[in-house]
Amino acid sequence: MNETVLTLTSTQENLWKGAIIGGFVIVLAVAALLTILVVEVRTIDRRVVKVRDSLKAAAHNTADSVLIGQTAEGVEAVLAEGLEHHLFLGRVLGKVRS
Repeated sequence: MNETVLTLTSTQENLWKGAIIGGFVIVLAVAALLTILVVEVRTIDRRVVKVRDSLKAAAHNTADSVLIGQTAEGVEAVLAEGLEHHLFLGRVLGKVRS
């Protein structure tokens, strides 16, 4: 039987080594980028939950906003009453000083 042995030249051997090393570098870069992507997606997920909770809290806080108008009317009434007292006291004090 004739056995043929193939050998690589030094240039071919160096090219294969470069291709193998380049492949490992690419695999490591892809793994690093995928890891970064997974970490960023987890961060986004956590922040989405925080935003959702904040929006729920805001909806809960504004659920009684109907009362704002009623409160404003009450404040206006108190201010009007205070103004009447102020004017009355101003007249009375003016008469006392004379």
